[in-house]
Amino acid sequence: MASNQSVYLNLPPIIRKLLKNWRTVFILLILFILTWSSFFQIEPEEVGIITRFGKYVRKADPGLNLKFPLIEKVQKVAVERQQKLEFGFRTTHGGIRTDYTREGVEDESLMLTGDLNLADVEWVVQYRINDPYKYLFKVRNPETTLRDISEATVRQVVGDRTVNEVLTVGRTEIAKAIEEKMQTLCSEYSLGVKIDQVVLQDVNPPEQVKAAFNAVNEAQQEKETLINQAKSEYNKVIPKASGQAKETIQKAEGYATERVNNAKGEVARFNALYLEYIKAPEVTKRRIYLETMSNVIPKLGYKIITDQEGNNVIPLLQMQMQEQAKNN
Repeated sequence: MASNQSVYLNLPPIIRKLLKNWRTVFILLILFILTWSSFFQIEPEEVGIITRFGKYVRKADPGLNLKFPLIEKVQKVAVERQQKLEFGFRTTHGGIRTDYTREGVEDESLMLTGDLNLADVEWVVQYRINDPYKYLFKVRNPETTLRDISEATVRQVVGDRTVNEVLTVGRTEIAKAIEEKMQTLCSEYSLGVKIDQVVLQDVNPPEQVKAAFNAVNEAQQEKETLINQAKSEYNKVIPKASGQAKETIQKAEGYATERVNNAKGEVARFNALYLEYIKAPEVTKRRIYLETMSNVIPKLGYKIITDQEGNNVIPLLQMQMQEQAKNN
């Protein structure tokens, strides 16, 4: 007892004074702790959800806020930060050079397409929390629920498409359909989540069948090449033949039109002659005869016409030869 008293006397005066008034110091310490725990800071990208004995009371905006100590608790929810869920792979190290791993999550990405083929689909869901109250209190384990919704939706959409659509031309449409279906389910479940984007990160056939799948793709590409070449030859030959056929048809139509018009002209000429013939038959007949002979005789060349008593035509031939010589 004497030793304890000697230790007490050796303490600094301020310490001895505090020990005498320990009750006051304890009360001040409690008040300091309560005051300190009454204030909290909310970051600009967050909101604070305040609960009193576990029941939702109010929402705290970014900045310095105040709450009742001990009986009220605050949960900070990042509502402006875009978050993501990865399926079929996990990011092990971010930064300029990002590292990924597929160990332990291979089954997430392996799924069956509509034409009963297997596809290895890796995707990322980017989302934001748009209703922190629903996110915290409406669904138990909201992130796990969102993962289940995403995986079920992707398997449903991929199961309605062929493997070629999943691997090539249909990826954009599939991602859009997944995003819409996920948002619908999140709204139905009151998850408080807004789906920003669904990205099909990598889509490949499984490693076990990749070689066979590549062979099929090469065969299909060769088929498309041959079809395009055939279409090219078709486009070269058919238009040319079609043009020639149209030209022949137009020539035939022109020839037919010409013959018809000539026939109509001949008919009109004949009718005109017939009308004149009716008026003066003998005169018209003689006129036609003379016009015909004037056209026919110049085409006959040199002809000698004699009667049945003409025995010697040599003088006539000599006269004809003399006339030709004079003309020359």
